[in-house]
Amino acid sequence: MSARFAKFALVLTFFCGAMACAQPTLAQQKPASSAHWAYDGPDGPEHWGDLDPSFAACKSGAHQSPIDIKDAKLSELAPIQFNYKLVPLKIINNGHTVRVNYEPGSSITVNGISLPLTQFHFHHPSETETDGQKYDMELHLVHEDPAAGRAAVVAILIKSGNENALLRDLLSHVPPKIGEEVEHKKIVINAADFLPADQNYYVFDGSLTAPPCSEPVKWYVLKTAIEASSSQIAAFAKLYPNNARPAQPLDGREVLESNFHK
Repeated sequence: MSARFAKFALVLTFFCGAMACAQPTLAQQKPASSAHWAYDGPDGPEHWGDLDPSFAACKSGAHQSPIDIKDAKLSELAPIQFNYKLVPLKIINNGHTVRVNYEPGSSITVNGISLPLTQFHFHHPSETETDGQKYDMELHLVHEDPAAGRAAVVAILIKSGNENALLRDLLSHVPPKIGEEVEHKKIVINAADFLPADQNYYVFDGSLTAPPCSEPVKWYVLKTAIEASSSQIAAFAKLYPNNARPAQPLDGREVLESNFHK
């Protein structure tokens, strides 16, 4: 824990019920260590915690993600307010996923607390399970406020169905070279185009799903899945046949379920 974060610790405790309190260095898919990790083999998920000391939470963390969502408790929860704006496309194939880095200015707000959207990326198949079942893909919208030490992920499950227009545009611009971010200033996107009409959600405390597996991160999993065509899913699977961490033990965590607009 940094000295700067320690100064905030007592103040941030007040906010943890609405948004996760986390170390300022949280950055999904961007671990500080240069240690190699993968989704299978000797560097796969079951070994992450042993690959580098900075990955220790992958093995010893008490609130790891993803999880299998079962027996969620219906609760009076506030809606997520999405304030996503048009931005130029900045896309990178980083060797673990396809990620879009988002320009400042977009955010979510829950219970009056806002977090900026910093990036989003994809997993195949889904990392989150519901009653033991996986979906074809999963989208993670990552929100971070390093100065305040808070982070949250909005997860959207993806099933086979109709073509997804935004995903089509992204797949057609995936850089062929791993590790190189490409900016297309004339191509503008809005992450809001991924959102389903029904934005009820499950919420729980969790972690990053890739090394360094940092905790805590507040997770909002939208209950309504969106669709992508079978050919789109196959195109992503050609890049990443399996970039999903297995479900982690719940360890006594409570999963709450919103029930507004019903």
